[in-house]
Amino acid sequence: MRLAEMTLNSKQIYAGKIINLRVDEVRLPNGQPAAREIVEHPGAVTVAALTDREELIMVRQFRQPVKKILLELPAGKLDPGEEPLVCAQRELREETGMQAGRYELVSRYYTTPGFSDEIMYLFRATELQETEQSLDEDEFIEVLRVPLTEARQMINTGEIEDAKTIIGILAAQEEFIKRTGNLP
Repeated sequence: MRLAEMTLNSKQIYAGKIINLRVDEVRLPNGQPAAREIVEHPGAVTVAALTDREELIMVRQFRQPVKKILLELPAGKLDPGEEPLVCAQRELREETGMQAGRYELVSRYYTTPGFSDEIMYLFRATELQETEQSLDEDEFIEVLRVPLTEARQMINTGEIEDAKTIIGILAAQEEFIKRTGNLP
């Protein structure tokens, strides 16, 4: 069974600072036409930065789209032409005032492929050292150290609702189990 859709036409609707929106006219596998609204995004990174004491460096900030303060792992969008590792290093330093001696790409995934082409790169950062926080002028962030065990519980209780953060915490927990043979 053929599943692919054929793009017949594409029209840009909006070009913004962070995202673009286009509408693709497609032919479905059954031959019928359909329209697909697509958010174009440059890609982003998330950093699961873990201290020697098994604490995740996390940030708390207000998110206008959901109109609430969320607890998240540090993250940010790729600048044009920027490599994901360079972005991860920059975002960790800017948002948290931390730098890591070691970075490891854990995974990459599409955040919402039903309507967006955004790809997220998840990095694990260790061997942390404090440096100076350097927030953008429109960023207001509180930095926290959250024990990995507590962060995992916060997913279960609904205190952590952000998908990239949930994925990062679960990946950090899996790495801890591999390394120690124990649950954090």
